Amino acid sequence: MSTKFMKSAAVLGTATLASLLLVACGSKTADKAADSSASGSQEITFYVEDQYKAYAEKVAAAYEKESGTKVNIKSGDQLGGLDKLSLDNQSGQAADVMMAPYDRVGSLGTDGQLSEVTLSDGAKTDDTTKSLVTVGGKVYGAPAVIESLVLYYNKDLIKEAPKTFADLENLAKDSKYAFAGEEGKTTAFLADWTNFYYAYGLLAGNGAYVFGDNGKNPKDIGLANDGAIAGIEYAKTWYEKWPKGMQDTEGAGNLIQTQFQEGKTAAIIDGPWKAQAFKDAKVNYGVATIPTLPNGKNYAAFGGGKAWIIPSSTKNLEGAQKFVDFLVSTEQQKAFYDATNEIPANTEARAYAEGKKDELTTAVIEQFKNAQPMPNISQMSTVWDPAKTMLFDAVSGKKDAKTAANDAVTLIKETIQQKFGN
Repeated sequence: MSTKFMKSAAVLGTATLASLLLVACGSKTADKAADSSASGSQEITFYVEDQYKAYAEKVAAAYEKESGTKVNIKSGDQLGGLDKLSLDNQSGQAADVMMAPYDRVGSLGTDGQLSEVTLSDGAKTDDTTKSLVTVGGKVYGAPAVIESLVLYYNKDLIKEAPKTFADLENLAKDSKYAFAGEEGKTTAFLADWTNFYYAYGLLAGNGAYVFGDNGKNPKDIGLANDGAIAGIEYAKTWYEKWPKGMQDTEGAGNLIQTQFQEGKTAAIIDGPWKAQAFKDAKVNYGVATIPTLPNGKNYAAFGGGKAWIIPSSTKNLEGAQKFVDFLVSTEQQKAFYDATNEIPANTEARAYAEGKKDELTTAVIEQFKNAQPMPNISQMSTVWDPAKTMLFDAVSGKKDAKTAANDAVTLIKETIQQKFGN
């Protein structure tokens, strides 16, 4: 989560300028004139994570050919670049266009680190992705890719993906998944539910929520309601079946990956970023949507991913906006998918990706339909640690679920009051 920076008055100025420029460039004739006289002769600096450099070089060449605008590429660590953004904005060293995870977009925007972005018709956003880049009615990013948790399963152990959590419970009765060294414990199905990011879909599918008004109202916290308690109680039934190591909040993720890669676990919940590790480990895996919950509802995991952003100190806002419009166009979103296998936010390009019949792509797209936008307001930074403690205290038996949830919500409210005064 981003550090709270001093708000900058520059955002309003740049946003107003952007709207004026966009109005001025309404016709194709005006567009051409603007290209040649304003942004056409200027340069854009494009900062990307090292893994995207090859794609960036291709898209830069295509954009230069189309617009005449020179695109200079810088590459490095994505999160590191965002952590330095405040200083880079102050010194004038920030790039014109960058990428940021959705959960950073809202806080960076309200902290004054980002220019407002206009979402073009060509971006083909849906309600979830639009919500992920909007805070306080202002749009601070153009959706690039989507992510969601999915179910991985071992095709050598089970023929098809479990459809319900009852199916997973039946798997857990099979002695072949018994965990060596701990009598009565199973690794048939594993999920890192002391990590709130992973557990949220379980709680939300039972009716819990982080903040009201679709994640925008920090005065309304829904992590101690009846749905939250039901979700935590269900998680606890699995922790009673799982090895003690699953309660290790730092090491459980590694335990899950190891057990799955060694063929001792039939199914796990994890993200698309794990696929490469499973390929490298030669696991014969399949990917599917997460099974339906005992109440018959869908597992409502956080919808995530990344957006293209424009730092507030850009000296070429019009040129940066036009380049972002190019990046989120259907053609470029298809190219980004082909280069990275990351699923486009653009719904036309997403349909193209789904047409490739890739199991991982299909599962993420299907799961994203039931995903809830991760709150992108700055107050979200106060949730992670108390929620992690809540889950650990409840599943380890340190506290009952209701007490653990109430304690977490109290702490979140107190921290929001201290940090944000509301």
